[in-house]
Amino acid sequence: MAKTQDFTAIMKDMMGAFPVDTKAVEDAFKTQAALNEKLTSAALSAAEKSSEISSKWTKDTLAKLSDVSKVKDEPADYAKALSDFASAAAETAAENMAAFAEIAKKLQTETVELLMAAGKDITEEASAAVQKAAKDATAAAKKAAAK
Repeated sequence: MAKTQDFTAIMKDMMGAFPVDTKAVEDAFKTQAALNEKLTSAALSAAEKSSEISSKWTKDTLAKLSDVSKVKDEPADYAKALSDFASAAAETAAENMAAFAEIAKKLQTETVELLMAAGKDITEEASAAVQKAAKDATAAAKKAAAK
């Protein structure tokens, strides 16, 4: 019966010949975690502000609707109340949409700034890691060639 070759020792020797810099991997993980924390913070802040605007908008609309629902003396007063409500609702909608747009713009700016800074940091870390890996690989290759 044919015996299969055990590749465990071969892989262990091969991986030992080309050491991996675990510090670089750890640093990359920490950098990514820090970036995620900052991006999450920015997104949560925007969501909180959006929620506040939505809540205020709803409260204002409900308060204005209570005026519309009150009993009026003349039939024309109902039309005027409805017209006033529609006008106020349109004005409020425009203000709130502008506020939402401002939040989105701020979040977009923050995100771009964070990604640009992270890209610079990651590039520097990657460059240092590649240089160290090349140096280690060269040393390992010279050591293996000398055997």
